[in-house]
Amino acid sequence: MSAEQVSSLCEQLVKAVTVIMDPASTQRYRLEALKFCEEFKEKCPICVPCGLKLAEKTQTAIVRHFGLQILEHVVKFRWNSMPRLEKVYLKNNVMGLISNGTQNILEEESHIKDVLSRIVVEMIKREWPQHWPDMLKELDTLSKQGETQTELVMFILLRLAEDVVTFQTLPTQRRRDIQQTLTQNMEKIFSFLLTTLQQNVNKYRRMVGAPQERDALTTPQKTDLAQEPKAQANCRVGIAALNTLAGYIDWVAMSHITADNCKLLEMLCLLLNEPELQVGAAECLLIAVSRKGKLEDRKPLMVLFGDVAMHYILSAAQTADGEGLVEKHYVFLKRLCQVLCALGSQLCALVGSDSDVDTPANLGKYLDSFLAFTTHPSQFLRSSTQITWGALFRHEILSRDPLLLAMIPKYLRASMTNLVKVGFPSKTDSPSCEYSRFDFDSDEDFNAFFNSFRAQQGEVMRMACRLDPRTGFQMAGEWLKYQLAAPVDIGPMNSKTGEGLCSIFSPSFVQWDAMTFFSESVISQMFRTLDKEEIPVNDGIELLQLVLNFETKDPLILSCVLTNVSALFPFVTYRPEYLPQVLSKLFTAVTFEVIEESKAPRTRAVKNVRRHACSSIIKMCRDYPQLVLPNFEMLYNHVKQLLSNELLLTQMEKCALMEALVLISNQFKDYQRQKVFLEELMSPVANLWLSEEMQRILSDPEAFISYVGADNKIADPVMEDPSGLNRSRISFCVYTILGVVKRARWPTTLEEAKAGGFVIGCMPSGNPIYRNPCTEQVLKLLDNLLALISSRYNGIAVLEEAVGPFGCRIYAVCSCRRPEWRSEVSKERGRTHNNLYMPEMVAKLGETFAKALDMLEVEKNAILGLPQPLLELYDSPVYKTILERMQGFFCTLYDNCFHILGNAGPSMQQDFYTVDGLASQFLNSAFVNLNNIPDYRLRPMLRVFVKPLVLSCPSEHYETLLCPMLGPLFTYLHVRLSQKWQVISQRSILCEEDTADDNPESQEMLEEQLVRLLTREVMDLITVCCVSKKGAAEHNSSAAADGDDDEMMSTDVTPPSSAELTELGKCLMKQEDVCTALLITAYRSLSWKDTLSCQRTTTQLCWPLLKQVLTGNLLPDAVTWFFTGVLKGLQTHGQHDGCMAALVHLAFQIYEALRPRYAELKAVMEQIPEIQKESLEQFDSKLLNPTLLKVADKRRKDNFKRLIAGCIGKPLGEQFRKEVHIRNLPSLFKKAKPSLETDVLENNEDGEGLTALFEP
Repeated sequence: MSAEQVSSLCEQLVKAVTVIMDPASTQRYRLEALKFCEEFKEKCPICVPCGLKLAEKTQTAIVRHFGLQILEHVVKFRWNSMPRLEKVYLKNNVMGLISNGTQNILEEESHIKDVLSRIVVEMIKREWPQHWPDMLKELDTLSKQGETQTELVMFILLRLAEDVVTFQTLPTQRRRDIQQTLTQNMEKIFSFLLTTLQQNVNKYRRMVGAPQERDALTTPQKTDLAQEPKAQANCRVGIAALNTLAGYIDWVAMSHITADNCKLLEMLCLLLNEPELQVGAAECLLIAVSRKGKLEDRKPLMVLFGDVAMHYILSAAQTADGEGLVEKHYVFLKRLCQVLCALGSQLCALVGSDSDVDTPANLGKYLDSFLAFTTHPSQFLRSSTQITWGALFRHEILSRDPLLLAMIPKYLRASMTNLVKVGFPSKTDSPSCEYSRFDFDSDEDFNAFFNSFRAQQGEVMRMACRLDPRTGFQMAGEWLKYQLAAPVDIGPMNSKTGEGLCSIFSPSFVQWDAMTFFSESVISQMFRTLDKEEIPVNDGIELLQLVLNFETKDPLILSCVLTNVSALFPFVTYRPEYLPQVLSKLFTAVTFEVIEESKAPRTRAVKNVRRHACSSIIKMCRDYPQLVLPNFEMLYNHVKQLLSNELLLTQMEKCALMEALVLISNQFKDYQRQKVFLEELMSPVANLWLSEEMQRILSDPEAFISYVGADNKIADPVMEDPSGLNRSRISFCVYTILGVVKRARWPTTLEEAKAGGFVIGCMPSGNPIYRNPCTEQVLKLLDNLLALISSRYNGIAVLEEAVGPFGCRIYAVCSCRRPEWRSEVSKERGRTHNNLYMPEMVAKLGETFAKALDMLEVEKNAILGLPQPLLELYDSPVYKTILERMQGFFCTLYDNCFHILGNAGPSMQQDFYTVDGLASQFLNSAFVNLNNIPDYRLRPMLRVFVKPLVLSCPSEHYETLLCPMLGPLFTYLHVRLSQKWQVISQRSILCEEDTADDNPESQEMLEEQLVRLLTREVMDLITVCCVSKKGAAEHNSSAAADGDDDEMMSTDVTPPSSAELTELGKCLMKQEDVCTALLITAYRSLSWKDTLSCQRTTTQLCWPLLKQVLTGNLLPDAVTWFFTGVLKGLQTHGQHDGCMAALVHLAFQIYEALRPRYAELKAVMEQIPEIQKESLEQFDSKLLNPTLLKVADKRRKDNFKRLIAGCIGKPLGEQFRKEVHIRNLPSLFKKAKPSLETDVLENNEDGEGLTALFEP
């Protein structure tokens, strides 16, 4: 094409680019211009001359950038089809642009430099070293032309390292070729980088006239202002050289970093004092000292503990800190702090190892500088040092060094300051606040960070006190005495709890809070470290007396006082005569009120004090029961006195005190005596719970609503609560039953249990059968508890039969396999028909309580991950309105009922599991008609009732209890989850058509997240029931049901070979409908949009379940459905490496195990997009011919993964990206000799290749 045509086309492109970038352009014109430009890049045969013309210096920066983008597009997408001469022409012109086609280094736009370096790197990735052997020489030549070219060369070398080593964005063979060649030339590259850095820094320092004391690379001269641009150019190159070094230091051989007596490290230390270069130098130094690898290779890094290096590091830190809070200096300080932390890690790794490294002479100077960062106003810098302090205090040799031991008091003194929670970004009451505004977006962010920091600090303090426990205890005592004597300073912000009381931001409270944490940490460690005779008992008792004599009406401070009482309580074991004083202090706090007989709702701070006191009593009785036992009668009488006043304590507080009594009664070690005591303790509960009125209320939902006051209309929703006493009576009964079931136990030793009458026989296995003294009392209360559950929470809607995906009929809760159960349900309908979650019953709720069955706001916030405002945590009433109190009542009552059932098995064992018709009773109460229970109520039922019941149930009761109960439950859960996920998958389609805002986005998010959490709970329950602990399920604790989504990134997902079905799992899989439900739930869940659930199910559940039925006569449709389910999972979750690896492994297992019996699987494979039919035939023939199946398992799996690549989902950002193809060049390396027994046979299936074995 002629030059005129090129010019004409370029003019059109310039106009198009101008329209695209002009903010005044209409959307239509912008789209047309964009379409024109894209079509030009894709189709025009003269892209190269047009791109070069547009990239000329005479054009505007925007046009030049577009021209260079055209050239980059050509290299990325047309290179393979370009003639060789055109490639050379393009390469020469691009190198020419670097040579003389760019503006001065200070004038050129950074995006121009970036795209120019990208073009060169794209060519290098396709041609170097095989077809472009002189590339490094050309770059070296370019760099000699001036600073502009040198900077671009630095950009090219950096981007090359990033693409090849860091991000690995090219095929394996090309990456290996380039990385190997880089490694071979690394000595030259490093020498070039260091020389460039040194020369440009020298020139820069000469021109700016660096002070003599900071000079290290050359002698400074007087500044010439006319040369300022030249100096800035040299500085730019220096920064670029440091950035490029940072891209290489992480992976090159350590010998390059430590060459010439660690010349690189020395230069970097010197540059720490150069303001313009110090951040880049610190980054490089940090990467260097963070290197892992052989200890012998890391030994030279100890040079940084030398006098010179340490001097420059410390002086740089002092200078940066002395210039006030400037963001650039603060960033530098963070890097320098990280360097010192990494140095500490290297020190801990090298000292005492086989590498024969001694403790450095400058350890004291290092520790002093490190302590300076620990005492810096920035909370972030303080926290950054904690891990290294912990490593030093833990180190076998360094922890005995006198210098480190002398640092412990200083560290503890610093910790006393650091534990004080100040530095909120919104405040100005501390120097830390200004730094926090750089580091945190909000007070909530800072609060979360500080809580984590404080916990970490507590761990390190305990390590320090393990080395010097007396010093820590002495400092804690001094601080405690100071706080007890100090006047209360509430600060400018009053608490809403009352006038003159502290808020969580008050100066006095933050000091009390910090002191309490400090004393708790160091005192507990002292008791673990010192021998009994070395404990300073007199000092401890003196402190305890001071605390017991201290009086305050401030709830926040009183809570701290109670913590100190608990921390000092171990001293009472040496002086038991102080126990009554401690109990008196705690019992006084149990009834704490700011204003006596106030009608106002208690604030959370007051409630926390009372709950704290109850917890302290329980903890004392749990940990020191023998100490408290002699005072049992006094304790019992005191509790009875408190319980006699119905309004004095909340129901939870009453039950906490009763729990403490039960814990002490366990020390009777006499079955009959403890049984009599528990009967006496529970008699008020039994009388109330078993009364005719209560039985009527608990079995009739309408009567229940009326009794608790949920049908009232309240005029004053804050103060008025006529039915509060009724609710409290029900709560008291349920709390008490739960407390007794949880705490009543037999003696831990078999001899004591036998002597006390707790053992009544032995199991066939020889294990003793224990009896719990609470059994008789609890079992007689069980019927009404089940009546409460069934009448309160369950609906009437009968689940319809569902048909499985391959023709198996799946029966839900009312399965015809259990006709006797169905008839019993019919009998129960008289009392369960109208329940609270049914529309008829909701309509009976009073206007005030229309939302009484909804979730609490705090529950919603927890599920959505929304933080609670800080002040509200302590200053607001626990429940602001009667509605919130009613919501809290329903929520707590529901959870506690199931906690009782969940604890009953471990507590009462045989006596519980042998209750007549227990399975039937559960089915008629907890599990009947689950449709009406919302997801947020179903989750805790599965977690706190069903799962503990399964885990504690002896195997002899599987057939009579668990299978009749779990079969219908799993069948129902499968149908419920399928329906929920179907709604979610259809929602995206419907939302485009439905514009009404009946279901706002926040509600949809909440519902979807609840479905995800319920799914995880269900899959976790199935795993617990079916997969043995030897398998992958072992690491999946119950708490992980709401687990951290980071787990999806795990790639170590191959299921262990020992993952087998449990006895319960085998028992469940024998029932056809239950087996079908389990398999369908497991395999269908793979395509539900919850990655965490998918990965866990894939690795732990799917294969063990399917393996159990492989020997049976599976329908072909069922087999294809299972396999298709895994492929659908890959389509949905393939973008996550962890999920993808697990699903590929599962698909491979299924195909390899079932393909020989089911040809239908091959038909499924043939439907996969972009599958290579020849490769599939080859893979299939080897699979079906066992004599050819000698390829290693990993290679077979890799081949299989390539076959199914078309159905593996991609991240959204990659789904529409044009594929870049980089061809392999002739290999630089000699090919490995083929394996005679695999490769020859593999490539010559007809056997002709055997002759190759005998060729000369």
